[in-house]
Amino acid sequence: MRILIAEDDQVLADGLLRTLRAAGAAVDHVASGDEADAALMAHDSFDLLILDLGLPRLSGLEVLKRLRARGAKLPVLILTAADSVEDRVRGLDLGADDYMAKPFALAELEARVRALVRRGNGAASSLIQHGPLVYDQAGRVATIDGKMVELSARELSLLEVLLQRAGRLVSKEQLVERLCEWGDEVSNNAIEVYIHRLRKKIERGPIRIATVRGLGYCLEKIPHA
Repeated sequence: MRILIAEDDQVLADGLLRTLRAAGAAVDHVASGDEADAALMAHDSFDLLILDLGLPRLSGLEVLKRLRARGAKLPVLILTAADSVEDRVRGLDLGADDYMAKPFALAELEARVRALVRRGNGAASSLIQHGPLVYDQAGRVATIDGKMVELSARELSLLEVLLQRAGRLVSKEQLVERLCEWGDEVSNNAIEVYIHRLRKKIERGPIRIATVRGLGYCLEKIPHA
């Protein structure tokens, strides 16, 4: 899961970054509306935008308006002052998916983030199943035949991306975009290492990660003979 936070309050932004990174997300941060607009135009790999309405240089509402004018369906969670009912209504009318009034509990924000990302991926439940493999996006726990699989944070994030696209090809470049924050040094070779480690832990029975040389990877179920 990759998230963009557009928030000019550095203390709040730091709290959001810590909370969401601890939950396994790759999170990038900008502090102004023009930076948010530029980031959204340059990258299409975000799963969610957390958008403060009171941004400098370009308002959050204008960022949202431009995003939707480009046809982007990226889920947006707006953050607003508790008394700005009119702004909340305008934000929802412009295409925001949810809002939270400041101050708010970080645990509630985490839950709303998970729900919006699931909705954006077309899933109603936090559970993703692929044969005997089940991944709980809320608890970040993977099981095979009911037994927990010990995975690192990076392996869990990689598995989540592959599960969300099960049966479809995912390129190395797409994996880097989805898993890595700005400034992260993650090469294609590093992705190969993570794939190798993940394979050793989950390739049991009918599950496999197929390599399409030069193109990427695909999570498959092996048909019974």
